[in-house]
Amino acid sequence: MLRNSFKGAASAAPFFPTLLDQMPNAIVVFEAEGYQLIYVNPAAEAALDLSRKSLEGQSVHDLFGDNNALNSMVEEVKLGHAAAQRQEMVLHSLPGSIHQDSIPAHVVIAPLEDPSLMMMEWFPIDQQLRSERDERVTQQVEANKQLMRNLAHEIKNPLGGIRGAAQLLEFELPEKGLREYTQVIIKESDRLQTLVDRLLAPHRKAHVMESFNLHEALERVRSLVLAEFPKGLRIIRNYDTSLPDILGDREQLIQAVLNIVHNAAQALTEEILLGAAQIELKTRIARSVTISKQRYKLALDLHVIDNGPGIPEDISERIFFPLVSGREGGSGLGLTLAQTFVQQHQGFIACDSRPGRTDFHIQIPYRRQETSS
Repeated sequence: MLRNSFKGAASAAPFFPTLLDQMPNAIVVFEAEGYQLIYVNPAAEAALDLSRKSLEGQSVHDLFGDNNALNSMVEEVKLGHAAAQRQEMVLHSLPGSIHQDSIPAHVVIAPLEDPSLMMMEWFPIDQQLRSERDERVTQQVEANKQLMRNLAHEIKNPLGGIRGAAQLLEFELPEKGLREYTQVIIKESDRLQTLVDRLLAPHRKAHVMESFNLHEALERVRSLVLAEFPKGLRIIRNYDTSLPDILGDREQLIQAVLNIVHNAAQALTEEILLGAAQIELKTRIARSVTISKQRYKLALDLHVIDNGPGIPEDISERIFFPLVSGREGGSGLGLTLAQTFVQQHQGFIACDSRPGRTDFHIQIPYRRQETSS
């Protein structure tokens, strides 16, 4: 066991099991030079969802990658510039590493009596602070969507007039060659009409609420995407088969997930050519969750994870805004519609992205049939 692997490594060794095992925050002790793990407490095992046995022989880098901010904190403490270092950061894992989650956390690095050993303590950033931040972002996105809907309504009527006038003009033109110009007007009007319809579509159709098996819906998404990308792409099922049926609009939720998975597949162009493209569909049950200041006993926890290049930094904070796209020729409406459909189910959608791993996270509360509307 890892607990016994540090026997004789330092005079402070007996201190670890007796005191640190009782600490509520996740704590690991590691070698200052190689970052090799010497000890993990039970809270760290729970936070990482890994046992001491599976952590034997691992380093901090194996868990969280070569994190520059974390390295800097360790160096500051090693050089004696500070008794301890504290910082908020997202602890990422490497693609293919033993630990596959990203943890927004407050991290503390401190030295031990033995100068060759360091201690790392972390705890999740307060959920209330994250909820308030997510609420601000949601309000900003909703304001932008409302603006776009109002703009779409304003465009719709004159657009029909422009198209009708172009058709009438086409009949009056004496030369056939001149009609090419009216065809340009008509085709571009039709293209704009399609865009306007997509902006307004989520708010026209009423909810069709029913209980359904989420995994059957995900299998439909999987088959649709693999039909379009039959080679070089692998879609991994990581399902919790104990999930109960969820109450919701089946077609809307299928469309929301399809938009996300399809976007991921389009971003994996190079990986598909190499035959290394991968999208993971991961389902779990979340317990005692807070969404938009409302507490729920149970919620669906769905992750769509790909190994693509990541979302460009310049749009990472705006990916759910209408008409924002990181792909040339993209409409920028796929993620906007996905967010709208998820929010209509009292859920939330968020994204954590970096090169090699993009994770779209959806949570939707389980609700009773009689409380649906």
